[in-house]
Amino acid sequence: MTRLFDDVQLGSIELFCLAAETSSFTAAAAEAGVTPAAVSRSIARLEERLGVRLFVRTTRQVRLTDAGRRYFEQCRQALTQLVDAEREITGSQMEPSGLLRISMPTPYAHYRLLPRLALFRQRYPQVRIDVHVSNRNIDFADDGFDLAIRGRAPADSNLIARRLEEAELVVVATPEYLSRAGTPKTPQDLCDHECIQFQLPSSGRDSTWSFRIDGNTVEVPTRGSYTCLEDFLATGTLVKSGAGLMQAYRFTVQQELDSGQLLEVLRDYGGTSRPFMLIYPHARHIPLRVRAMIDFLLPAAP
Repeated sequence: MTRLFDDVQLGSIELFCLAAETSSFTAAAAEAGVTPAAVSRSIARLEERLGVRLFVRTTRQVRLTDAGRRYFEQCRQALTQLVDAEREITGSQMEPSGLLRISMPTPYAHYRLLPRLALFRQRYPQVRIDVHVSNRNIDFADDGFDLAIRGRAPADSNLIARRLEEAELVVVATPEYLSRAGTPKTPQDLCDHECIQFQLPSSGRDSTWSFRIDGNTVEVPTRGSYTCLEDFLATGTLVKSGAGLMQAYRFTVQQELDSGQLLEVLRDYGGTSRPFMLIYPHARHIPLRVRAMIDFLLPAAP
């Protein structure tokens, strides 16, 4: 078999992957125990060999080019396979390690996953975690994420979607607001109330509210003077200040409902829910760190 790579080239690929993961030649150098100049020279050799630019360099940061991003995904998978193959053949204990990047919306982040990440790190101390908290959709290839949690299954057939939970929806307000504005008895009464809006990042439209009416799930548009963009939890802050009514995930307001700070209304029309899905790309080989997080999340799903 003709040898395609020498030790220097393999080392350059490893340094390239470190630089891509950290978006910094300096950070990659610190992790590898070499100088930033050595990282820069290694990547320059790779670019010369490939005949393409892998990074766009500025005085403040380095970022992958489109070609660099594609090369990184292939190299990261290949290096992970090499490490796993070596551990398997030597019979050594396989330990998840490396950088794991996960994107999730604000409600799931603050009330579900972030409180449990310390436990994950206790189990897998060699895994570093980048947490992207945002309600906007991400592109796995362009944004470099391993996992995402979103409110619906993607249309892309190249992605796997597994249900984490069905999150119950409730309409809530403070006792002070209800005393001042009255308590709605039916969803139709909402047109006379201040309904706090959340704009969906995917469409730019305000989210509809979901109710069970005559045995069917019905999406009801509402209106109000407040619209929150990007951060869904901002709607909770507004409702707790007495600004109006809000349909929220029960798990985000359960503590306030238990204490009486918020009251649930329209119970006769409740019982609807929306899913949270764990999403990741189809791949012949899933890195151990990603598999560890998948297994960590799914058994804990209610």
